Amino acid sequence: MHDVQIGALTVSNDRPLLVIAGPCQLEGTDHAQMIAGHMAEVCAAAGAQFVFKGSYDKANRTSLEGKRGLGMDEGLKVMQSVKDSIGCPVLTDIHAPDHCATVASVCDVMQIPAFLCRQTDLLLAAGETGAVINVKKGQWLAPWDMPNVVSKIESTGNKRILLTERGVSFGYNTWVADMRSLPTMARTGYPVVMDATHSIQQPGGLGSSSGGQREFAPVMARAAVSLGIAAVFIETHEDPDTAPSDGPNMIPLDQMGALVQSLMKFDALAKADPLRV
Repeated sequence: MHDVQIGALTVSNDRPLLVIAGPCQLEGTDHAQMIAGHMAEVCAAAGAQFVFKGSYDKANRTSLEGKRGLGMDEGLKVMQSVKDSIGCPVLTDIHAPDHCATVASVCDVMQIPAFLCRQTDLLLAAGETGAVINVKKGQWLAPWDMPNVVSKIESTGNKRILLTERGVSFGYNTWVADMRSLPTMARTGYPVVMDATHSIQQPGGLGSSSGGQREFAPVMARAAVSLGIAAVFIETHEDPDTAPSDGPNMIPLDQMGALVQSLMKFDALAKADPLRV
């Protein structure tokens, strides 16, 4: 079982739950600090570890008209402000090898989007930075194929790896999350993350943007955490219906306190009697 250090945090499948949370798309400094500050308080009260998540570029929007975000330069300034003001580690997506070194100079965790999880050049460039790398499993990929992804990053000497489940393509506009994938990926020894909000996304479900069933996001989070995993990934917003990206599957910020409290109870139960598969 690998322990992965993220700043002062220690993340593993047998340690207290890590909550990775924030808006889908960064909207500005004040907004990011507001959400990060609220989530830091919520997680501290519940005994959860916390990493703030925000994307400076949504490069895989359904439509050309979709809002992509602040851009790398402005987005990294926002992320640095969150680190400085809130004191928590931060995570963002990367999309190209030449972004990696710049992003790693600010962000503690770089996330490989699911669509890009087999892009060798991107994985190698990310691994070479020495930052923590969170890889989302591709929507077409079997969980037992993830060791091939892991080995690419390990070849750089970097073993600071997280593996995320976000659902598999079931048919048009639909993902399905197979909970067997969590213990399967845990066999790599690396921390496993459940993406509770993207697993109930309906890609392209609204025609020119993605839909979602946000009422089921807490269900997915509770089901996954009850198995004993390292972390849960949740996108949140104070008013999801006005969010520039992925609003239909985001959990309202004012519901996060109760959810995290509930998740920590499941986490304690699961880790007192670990699952053996």
